[in-house]
Formats: sequence, C-alpha cells, structure tokens
Amino acid sequence: MTEHQKISAMSAGDEIASAYLVSLASLQQSRNGPYWRLELKDASGALEAKIWSPLSLSLPSLTAGQMVSVEGHVSLYREQLQLTVEALRVLSEEECAALPMEDYLVSSSRPAADMMADVERLCDVVLTHKPWKKFMRSVLSDKRIRPLLMKAPAAKSVHHAYMGGLLEHMLSVAELCMLMADHYPELDRQTLLAAALLHDIGKIDEMSGVLVTEYTDEGRLLGHIVQGIVMLEPYLRKSGLEPELVMHFKHLIASHHGEPEFGAAREPSTPEAFVLHYADNIDAKLAQCRGILPAPGEGEGMAWSPYQSLLGRSVCRPVRTPASSAETKASRQDKKESRQEERQCSLL
Repeated sequence: MTEHQKISAMSAGDEIASAYLVSLASLQQSRNGPYWRLELKDASGALEAKIWSPLSLSLPSLTAGQMVSVEGHVSLYREQLQLTVEALRVLSEEECAALPMEDYLVSSSRPAADMMADVERLCDVVLTHKPWKKFMRSVLSDKRIRPLLMKAPAAKSVHHAYMGGLLEHMLSVAELCMLMADHYPELDRQTLLAAALLHDIGKIDEMSGVLVTEYTDEGRLLGHIVQGIVMLEPYLRKSGLEPELVMHFKHLIASHHGEPEFGAAREPSTPEAFVLHYADNIDAKLAQCRGILPAPGEGEGMAWSPYQSLLGRSVCRPVRTPASSAETKASRQDKKESRQEERQCSLL
C-alpha cells in the first residue's frame, strides 16, 4: 500500500491514493443517479468525499467503521476541500491489521502500556488491605476487560474522546483523588482509589468500536454507571471485602456524576463521594478546555474559543505569568525528584 497521505496536508488540486477510515456513509440521489456522500478520517482531520454515478452503482454497501483504499482528486467546493473518488476498495481484516492505526485514530499522548503500569503501581503502593488488592488485580488482569480498557475512549465526543482516553481519564482522576487524600487524611484512601480507577469502567460496554464509537443498545438502556456496578459484582463477591466497604464502593460509582439530572443514580453522601465527583468533573472540564483552546506557546496573548454548548460559554486562554529561569529550574528538579520517589515506591 502507498504511503499514507494526511488529510491535514491536502490542498485543492492534489491527487490522492491512500487509505482512510470511513466515519460517515450515506447513499443519496441526484439527477444523474445515486451517489455516495462520505466522510473520510485519519488522525489529522476529516474530509468530505463524493462517489458519483456510475462508480457509485458498483458499491452497493459502504458503512461507517470501514477502512478503504481511495484514489481521487481534491477540489474546492463552497470554500471547503472535497474529494471526488475515482476508485475505492474496502480493505480486508488482514490489510487493516497491518496498518499503523496511529495514522488513522487520534490517541492519548501517553502509551496505554505506560498508563496501565502507573495504575498498577498506584494499586501496589496504596492498597495495603489484601481484599482491595485482590479485587483490583482480578479486574485489571481480566482477559476481556484489560484489552478493551487499553483502547477505549472515555466518551463519544465530550472529553477524552480518543483511543486510550478512558484509561487516561481514570488514571488522572485517581491521581487527583490521591492528592486530595494527602490533604484530607480522614478520607478512606483505599476505597477512594479503587472507585476512582473504576468509576467509568462500564464505558467499555456502554460504547462499542474503536474505529467508530457508537453507543450499544445496553449502553442506551442502562448507561455506564449501572453497567459498571453490574460488571464488577462478580469480582467484588470473590474479593473477600467487608460488606460495608463494598456498599461504600458501589455508592461512589453510583454517585460520581453528582446530580440525578446529570446521570447520577444517587447524590454523593460520603466525603469520598464528594471528592470523586469533583475530581471527575474537573478532569473532564479541563480536557474539554484542552480540546478547544490553543496550547500555551501556540500564539501570543489572550485567546477565546467559539461558544461551547456543553459548557454553556466560550472559554478563554488567559495570558500566563512569565516564569523566571529559577522557577523553571526548580520545576524540572521537582519533576526529577517526583520520578525518583515513584520508582522507589514501586519497589516497596
């Protein structure tokens, strides 16, 4: 197969011969006969494509989630780039398996294996109660759960909506919860960690597919909070955990959305439940901000996002306070010492 041509690098007049993911496929009718309207995607962007008659007649079935090899030319239509397809072939499973999926799917900036190692290191250090450690190990080593968790997005579109996003979000929320547990030692650190790491585990069944993420029937009918509690029930029964700890853990999962209007089965009713809810909320909100604002260093001055309906506002990237060279050096030293402490903890 030819070298991949990135969508973000295309311009009007380009000739294209490359593989792409079909994210939308719709057979429509024109005066000249049926035609396909497609959205093609890779990790760099999306592109509208049209397959006109008579070629469209030879392609009776195209669906979102297929990988296709495409030939065609790019033109400008209503000030937007559009690909006119001259040849298209759906790739086989073997051909898809040979593709570097990082070219086609947006993924976490951190390798999933590294994030999973951090999750397991946290569990080894924090979970000193043997039933908690047994429970977490049994879930994380499950042959069905582990590979799904390594790839799953945290959402279809709202936050961490990319491959590995769910694991990234769960780890981030757990680390935030541990920081708060350091500040508030009265919290049950172990129950909080277990719930923080698994609060969204039901999403591996709520949504399906890696190439194209859609809600499953079960996800639509039950939702990931109910699915997560049901999924974890067998592991909780075999863990040897005290019934009161199991009940508290389930409450943390059930209440992490905070309010019934936002999907919570119960409102938070313990200190740990408040901590998990707010940690989950702030991690999701900041992920949304990262997705819509230019990163620090990209351009100068204040920057505003377009209006965001989910946040109910536009978001501003303010001007940052300049850091002195001494602060920058101290920050690097702090990070170095933090990594050394993590390595030492992992050996305990």
